[in-house]
Amino acid sequence: MGKNLSEFPVQYIKGVGPGRAKLLNTLGIKTAEDALYYLPYRYEDRKNIKKISALEYGRLETVIGKVIAAEVIKLPRRNIKLFELTVSDGSGIVKGKWFNQPFLKKNFKPGQEVILSGVVKRNPYQGIGFEFDNPEYEFVTEDGDAFIHTARIVPIYRTTSGLSVRQLRTIMFNLINTCIKDVPDHIPEEILRRNNFHGLAESIFNSHFPESGIDIDSLNSCSSIYQKRLYFEELFKFELGLSIIKKGKEVERGIAFDCNGVLVRKFIDALKFKLTSAQQRVFEEILHDMRSQHPMNRLLQGDVGCGKTVIAVMAMLTAAECGYQSALMAPTEILAGQHYINIHKMIEDMGLKVCLMTGSKKKEREALRCDIASGEIKIIIGTHALIQEGVEFKNLGIAIIDEQHKFGVMQRQLLRKKAVNPDVLVMTATPIPRTLSMTLYGDLNYSVIDELPPGRSPVVTRLFNAGQKEYIYRAIAEETKKGRQVYVVYPVIDETEKTSASGGLKSAILGREALEKIFPNLKVELIHGRLKPQERENVMASFKAGAINVLVSTTVIEVGVDVPNAAMMLIVHAERFGLSQLHQLRGRVGRGGSQSYCF
Repeated sequence: MGKNLSEFPVQYIKGVGPGRAKLLNTLGIKTAEDALYYLPYRYEDRKNIKKISALEYGRLETVIGKVIAAEVIKLPRRNIKLFELTVSDGSGIVKGKWFNQPFLKKNFKPGQEVILSGVVKRNPYQGIGFEFDNPEYEFVTEDGDAFIHTARIVPIYRTTSGLSVRQLRTIMFNLINTCIKDVPDHIPEEILRRNNFHGLAESIFNSHFPESGIDIDSLNSCSSIYQKRLYFEELFKFELGLSIIKKGKEVERGIAFDCNGVLVRKFIDALKFKLTSAQQRVFEEILHDMRSQHPMNRLLQGDVGCGKTVIAVMAMLTAAECGYQSALMAPTEILAGQHYINIHKMIEDMGLKVCLMTGSKKKEREALRCDIASGEIKIIIGTHALIQEGVEFKNLGIAIIDEQHKFGVMQRQLLRKKAVNPDVLVMTATPIPRTLSMTLYGDLNYSVIDELPPGRSPVVTRLFNAGQKEYIYRAIAEETKKGRQVYVVYPVIDETEKTSASGGLKSAILGREALEKIFPNLKVELIHGRLKPQERENVMASFKAGAINVLVSTTVIEVGVDVPNAAMMLIVHAERFGLSQLHQLRGRVGRGGSQSYCF
């Protein structure tokens, strides 16, 4: 091929063309390089050739024999054409059957040597003999051409409508044999030897079309030495890129926030609680970065309720004292509004202007833009509206991103580009093991608040099955009698959502109706993503005010909703949520002084 594989369009690979290129694009395969790294999701062992007489019903078997007959049969009353192939190896006869594929007949001639692979079935008409339904087939040629679909360990790829696994396998075979010599191998030999890895080209080939001696169990568990080499390649390049970014940032000139900390001390003195030792340690780490001449890039991780927002406010006050603006970007309007209310309340005696900018506040945005551009507003809180064109800062000193996993790298970079090398602090409540944080966020320094404020009890978390509803209903009744409030979370809004059709999922709308019947004396309300922003705000305001006893919801409440009186959460179809989502959802309770529960 002799070309840069990352720029070579998949359309020009042998057997593709414009039509199939569109199908491959839906799989994320746009270039030859994309195709090389589109690995099989499983493998079948078709390499052992068996005598027809030794075949076993229900097993995946491979045979080799000669074509005795090839005919198309029209099935009566069903308007179906059946292509039937009869093959013999001298020890017995096996039939291959393909429904509605009469065109296959032209490929087979009596006396031809052919290989068939498939699951062995009993002949349904005579009750004796063997047959394959829709088997894989290949011809034995005098040239000794390599087998792709049979007589080897065969790769099985995920595909799409209009493109069969057989077609995709053939495309992959053509590609690999054509371009394997053009695959560049950038990892030094010393590193490969140290890890007992093979070369990249050999590893790609054996991940797609494994040699017969490779253990199929290791392939299907993605643990063969060849697959590991490809995973290592991806991580190596990822980490190398992060290291280059980090080194580049270390030589960039940033803002050295050299001030006395008067505002921070005033803020701490006004707090109604004492900072935990973990909060004090983390702020010292952040302050050290902010006083440096290089831009801060730090990840702050801490469980729900550990006091990350307080630390963020202290960082913003440090910037304000030095004459700079701060921006805090949250993923949802509910969370942004909540941050605005809480932060405004925390620093209302500081003499600093704070504003809220979200997508739904269009009329107010023009006035806010002027005040932000002039520097009159020192602390700006908002959603992605902060990174839209037209929002200009006079002197942005620090950009803070809350719930960073909800934003992409590009969104973080867009906020960072609103100024010349501002400090960046990203926050998350999702637990991240240190080794994983070093892998995924290697360009960021890492701080963790590993301590909850005194008196804050862990949320009691229990797993229940559908047969234990009565216990849960009693628990809801008991909590609401105490004046507490309850969340009930569903994975879908209604029965029309595609996921519910396949999985038989209970929906939020039907869940609310059921709860209203079970608890006729309680106020049960519904919130979800299809409501208009103002409607969602009204529901949340009513819930926060205590006017709603039970709030039925989807994951719209996943991030940052703060209702201290909410002491119980029921998550229906918990298996449909990711671990991070479950952790975030559970974080909506346990924010007050009472014992809280998550079922």
